[in-house]
Amino acid sequence: MELFFLFVLGLFIGSFLNVLIDRLPRDESIAKGRSYCDKCKKTLKWYDLIPVLSFILLRGKCRYCHSPISYYYPIVEIITGVFFALTYVYLINYSDLRFTNYDLQFFVTFLYYLTLISSLIIVFFTDLKYGIIPDKIIFPAAVISIIYHLSFTIYPNGQLSIINGLLSGFGAFLFFLALYLITRGRGMGFGDVKLVFLLGIFLGFPKIISALYLSFLLGAFVGLILILLKKKRFFKGETIPFGPFLVLGSIISLFLGENIIRLFIY
Repeated sequence: MELFFLFVLGLFIGSFLNVLIDRLPRDESIAKGRSYCDKCKKTLKWYDLIPVLSFILLRGKCRYCHSPISYYYPIVEIITGVFFALTYVYLINYSDLRFTNYDLQFFVTFLYYLTLISSLIIVFFTDLKYGIIPDKIIFPAAVISIIYHLSFTIYPNGQLSIINGLLSGFGAFLFFLALYLITRGRGMGFGDVKLVFLLGIFLGFPKIISALYLSFLLGAFVGLILILLKKKRFFKGETIPFGPFLVLGSIISLFLGENIIRLFIY
């Protein structure tokens, strides 16, 4: 029952993330103005905005102009719902963190993970769709991460958590900054440099290492496929955005990082 509730909650949060994904790159206000069709600009009713269900009932088309609705919208909603439920299962059963039932520490950590994962979902799709990694997501998420780590300095070894996070963040930032300067921005954008700072704070060492390794591996794999298919474009962009690979590698490392690290050690 808890997992179902979290999945449904994630669907609705995912619907809000869709608004952020589309409006942040356009510098549109998220506080004012209701959702509208991108084609005919008609304001959508509440029953047109029910996560996933409205898409199915409308058969993937706008109620007013019958233009196709992007599959991005239900995909984001479903992904968010799945990760909300998966995060709960991970923290309770598989995390190296230890909680006593549903104490305050668990609630704060769970809320923190959901916030950061939601931020990464936004980054994944804004970079994929528009080639932009919004500072309005990266900087607040980094501040939240630092505050989260600072709040646990009262616990045993809590000081090590903030030191680990900051060192991992700055280390990843400097590494990517060097790559950015060496390649003169041809291999990646500066948004990727700022993103890895956030990822370093969030994941810490050694998970940030496995995250970056997986990101480069996934990026090379997809790039090779595009070369073999003789495709010069990636979706709507002229180049392959690296942000989605960083996010994907980080999510995998978040949930499976310990296993990946053990694989390399042993």
